[in-house]
Amino acid sequence: MREFMHYITNAFYGATGWNEDNTYKELNATARELIDFPLPLGLRVNLASLATPHFATSYQLGTVGIVDGSISYLYSSVALRGVTAQSDRIPLPALLRSFRRLHDLGSRGDESAPNAGGPGASESHAVSVDTDGGVGLAPTLVGGNKVTGRDRDKSSLLYGRLYLPQSLLEGLVVKRFSPVLQVQLSAVSEQSLRNGGTLLGLIQYDKGKFGVEGLASTDGGLLGVRGLYNFGGDASSPGATPTACSTNESSSSSSSQSGERERIYGRFSVGGEVYYGTLNKSGGMSLGARFATLPAHRGTPLTAALTINPLMGNINATYAILAKEYCSLATRMEFNVYSYESDWAVGMELWSNRRPAGFLLGVDPNRQREEVAQKLAKTNERSFQAKMEWRLDDPEPTTAAEEAKAHTGQDTPSVTKEEEYLGVLKARLDQNLRIGLLWEGRVKSLIFSLGTGVDLHKLDEPFRSLGLEIQYSS
Repeated sequence: MREFMHYITNAFYGATGWNEDNTYKELNATARELIDFPLPLGLRVNLASLATPHFATSYQLGTVGIVDGSISYLYSSVALRGVTAQSDRIPLPALLRSFRRLHDLGSRGDESAPNAGGPGASESHAVSVDTDGGVGLAPTLVGGNKVTGRDRDKSSLLYGRLYLPQSLLEGLVVKRFSPVLQVQLSAVSEQSLRNGGTLLGLIQYDKGKFGVEGLASTDGGLLGVRGLYNFGGDASSPGATPTACSTNESSSSSSSQSGERERIYGRFSVGGEVYYGTLNKSGGMSLGARFATLPAHRGTPLTAALTINPLMGNINATYAILAKEYCSLATRMEFNVYSYESDWAVGMELWSNRRPAGFLLGVDPNRQREEVAQKLAKTNERSFQAKMEWRLDDPEPTTAAEEAKAHTGQDTPSVTKEEEYLGVLKARLDQNLRIGLLWEGRVKSLIFSLGTGVDLHKLDEPFRSLGLEIQYSS
């Protein structure tokens, strides 16, 4: 489960039009979230609120042997008026879905571009989750407010969190200097750390077609640079999304593009990173490549990535696919060319519109069918007053959905599939026969996460962990 502050931070990025996916560190994000999802430990309760469009708070209390907790505050210079903060109304995929679809690249440096500061710039990758299906769907809108160019280019975010009773303090500062330039500073202060804490600085330059990051950390005097270059798909035609192209081009060109996207339509990304520790005189590097389908692709959404660490000899290959609108699968294979050691893991995410053990929560799975039967019986039987007056009952007023059905002959869905989902089951398995199970969903106004870890090599004590996390926001 994504924490409320993470959800608000992603909404900030979406409202300001910053593409957090266009970085090298997010190359394996989809498979990582499908396989390495965290399991709750003990009991943990989160209470959060978006008090104003600019200010959010969060309080956390947990117990794992000892009672601990944290207090968080967040300030955004951009008003997040279009963000759904109530836990009973937040679309569950925005907090729980792991499969992440890439959204189209925008021309951030050109204010006249169609997506510069417009609706396309208000789409956050965190909830670009294809909530109503897995075939060629646009990302979900989170930051609904439209931000002007000046507010977007000078936007900033401040975040602080205090952990108790450890007295550990962490902070984050995000400052936007231009449509393509952003600086992040994150710090941790704790007595047990060397020099009492550490500071990490990131300078990010994102032109859409490519993105470059420079980093510096006080921990070991680390200096590094990493970058990502995109080609193919929407990256081959900067400043124009596939949707705009299909609207403005001729019918013959549109039909040819449609045929291409029917086969496969995606974006290739290649990148790497180099870093060096000035204090311990050691360095490292890695190279990576990724292919991911875009929302305009009409086939099955998928993403495949390969990363190589030449110095350590590690090769990592991942593959994730949205097999159905309610099912995501991922696999990961690692191999070391020096030690010949290998590792594999698989992950699954299965969404459901039925709540397991619903009878315990007062939900009858046959209630809907009973209501339909009662409605039909009521329609066929005249009322007592009508029988006494030797007439038929007056017709009941029709709703907008019924009128639309009468005109079109089709049902008008009252809720989207995003709202129909009541829970998700996540599972993973690795080569050591360790299983992770996580069940997440919503009960009334509470979003819960119940998970356990099972070790099949120790059948006498197979359950290694058990936890429940509850989140409420307003």
